[in-house]
Amino acid sequence: MDKKDDFDKIDTNQDGYISRDEYADANKSAGIEKENLNWFLRLITLGDRFDIKDFWDRVKKSIVEFIILVFGVTVSFGIEQQGGDSENRTHGIENLVNLKEEVGKMIEYTDEYIEQIDWVVSMYRKQYDRWDQDNDSVFIDFIEDEEEPNGKLYFSPMGNYTQRDPFNPERVIFDAIKLDGTFRLLPKKVGLKMTQIYDGVELGYLIENTGKIEENLVNQFTNRIATKWVYDLTWVEADYNEFWLENRKYIQQDKFIKYNLFKRLELWETSVQEQLQNYKSSLESGTKMLDSVIQVRDSEFEFIWWVLNPKD
Repeated sequence: MDKKDDFDKIDTNQDGYISRDEYADANKSAGIEKENLNWFLRLITLGDRFDIKDFWDRVKKSIVEFIILVFGVTVSFGIEQQGGDSENRTHGIENLVNLKEEVGKMIEYTDEYIEQIDWVVSMYRKQYDRWDQDNDSVFIDFIEDEEEPNGKLYFSPMGNYTQRDPFNPERVIFDAIKLDGTFRLLPKKVGLKMTQIYDGVELGYLIENTGKIEENLVNQFTNRIATKWVYDLTWVEADYNEFWLENRKYIQQDKFIKYNLFKRLELWETSVQEQLQNYKSSLESGTKMLDSVIQVRDSEFEFIWWVLNPKD
């Protein structure tokens, strides 16, 4: 027994010992017999007697067990959720680093494309400006080449006129992370900038101008050869320099071909070259923004799974 008064109540003869009879009498007197209870108390009574003290002890025990159970489940769920959020955050930061690297490669690609288009425009501008010269080599040009006998490789620019290289930078990382939640780590301004770089009008115009529009001009050139030159000339082999040497007067008189070259030059000089420079500027601005965001995310302190100093 926990209390002396309880012991004295059972030790009825006060001899300091609890006999079998005294113990049996104590059990019989503990609580109210079940038959004397109302229907509700009989429903919640486990034995043959109802003891209010025992009842409340069991109620308190059940409440404590329930609280422990609920708390345990809640904490477990919270830990699992925070762990998942932390893993997603780490993965998202890695994606931002990969996205920055991809934008860097796009800058390199754009630089190479600018260098290429500048060379091509210079070559065809030279061809157009000397179109009407009275010179059998008016359609022949050369580049320095140490492997050639005289150090020059001769070729016909118009013989390579059908070659095209549509502007098409790689965009694997952006498409992969666009829907996976990584953009939530970006400030709105930076997210809009990335969308502009990958899906904006600047890139759209570049792709269209160096794609469908330029392709249409090239198709006009090849159709002209197929529907007129093949009927007027004894042989048509645009890949050979000899063809352009032998037929230069005929080709000079074909104003359609000259006009087609003019329109292609106009496309390059008034649209594509400027668009390339503007797009490069957007890429450089975008990579600076990404670098700033990555530095901020790396500077945030994460304790277990909680970011303690978020800097959004």
